Amino acid sequence: MRFAPAVALVLPALACNAPDSDRPAEAGFGASAVAAVSDSRGTIDSASWTLRALGEDAQASPNNTQQQLSDSISGSRLSAIATAAARVAPAVVSVNVVRRERRVARTIWEQFWMPRGSERVVEGLGSGTDLEAVLLGEDQLTDIAVLKVDARSLPTVSIGSSNDLVIGEWVVAIGNPYGYLLGNTEPTVTAGVVSAVGRDLIPADQDEGSYVGMIQTDAAINPGNSGGPLANALGEVVGVNASIFSRSGGSVGIGFAIPIERALRVANELRLYGTVRRAWMGLDVAGAESLRGWKQAGGLEVTRVAAGGPADQAGLRGGDVLVRAQGQAMRTYLDWEAIKLDVSPGEPVTVVYRRRSREREAQITVADLPSTRAERVSTNGDIELITLNPAIQQERGFQRDHGALIYSIGERAGRLSRLQAGDLIVQVNRQRIESAEDVTAAFQAAGRQRTWIRVYVERDGSVYSTDFYP
Repeated sequence: MRFAPAVALVLPALACNAPDSDRPAEAGFGASAVAAVSDSRGTIDSASWTLRALGEDAQASPNNTQQQLSDSISGSRLSAIATAAARVAPAVVSVNVVRRERRVARTIWEQFWMPRGSERVVEGLGSGTDLEAVLLGEDQLTDIAVLKVDARSLPTVSIGSSNDLVIGEWVVAIGNPYGYLLGNTEPTVTAGVVSAVGRDLIPADQDEGSYVGMIQTDAAINPGNSGGPLANALGEVVGVNASIFSRSGGSVGIGFAIPIERALRVANELRLYGTVRRAWMGLDVAGAESLRGWKQAGGLEVTRVAAGGPADQAGLRGGDVLVRAQGQAMRTYLDWEAIKLDVSPGEPVTVVYRRRSREREAQITVADLPSTRAERVSTNGDIELITLNPAIQQERGFQRDHGALIYSIGERAGRLSRLQAGDLIVQVNRQRIESAEDVTAAFQAAGRQRTWIRVYVERDGSVYSTDFYP
């Protein structure tokens, strides 16, 4: 069983506008969250406490000896874990959705920039303070969202790095498990170790997110912990608690956190663009069917390269075997998905690949998804179409090499036609579709004749048909 409510970073609006205010606060979205994050790295004064031998001071009185023992025991309670928890806990909030709103675009510009929906939530700080927040953006693939609140002087925590985590080092998970059953707002702290890094979770049918390159920990993560911080022993946030493996719904010591670098990168894109720009490198790799064959292959086979795409320009071909990317070993398609998830358009990706038993190195420049850059054609009022080309065919994994991609479709049109965004229209009645304009012409002709049409689409590798009046 997995659970993984979205995670978010909360931005105090006043802090963003006032030059002398605190840094923008950033927090998790879900039952738990980190309320504020500072870029400064924290340090902890090293301390050790040693119990003195009772006979060390022959002149010590019984009362002095008892006091020394008491002081030593009191000091030993302040472990690095307790200190780290004390540093992070004040910045953890509880997020509750109190109502949902549907925002309707008034202009074409609002339609382009406005998020599809808006949620207002209440952030319960550890002090018991409630703040109203607005959802600025969300990304289901990475399970990250951004919330905005009007506030000053929110508690902050230090940002660490997940890149130098050591297997076996102590970590602290903080959140609000089963917070709805508790009468106070203080967060719950659990401790454990880093069990593994770079974990790839094989996706289940119901998963909307992509959980790859994750931090695995045995610190207890229960419903309500997701969205909260995972901190190292210095009190630096290194990840965001996201999901667990469990048969009962409770923790069995197998939990996963999103690396903090990914969470911050996605949050920054949501702040700047309202959406996350996906990386496109113009190549397909062997999928789930090759999960057990990577040892024989010695890497990850490239199955298709889009003509003119970034990988093609870098010299890769179908049949090449990816050995490493960004210094990480490539064993399965999930390793490649993790690389794509952590880069943005315009960034270079260094890959080592094998061709005819010889290893070569290439640098692929990441590009935006072709479908986001292609010209769109509107038809029937609320359907946007894109003419299929080799780049978009590779991006979407279509089997057919002709047709028109449904980039977006309104709720009413989708309900009446049973078409979906992502469908590839390959035929209307008996007419083969080569472009978006072909679909528009066919719809308009049927509308003038007031007759129904039959539309054939490719969806998930298969072809379906639907009949409706355009």
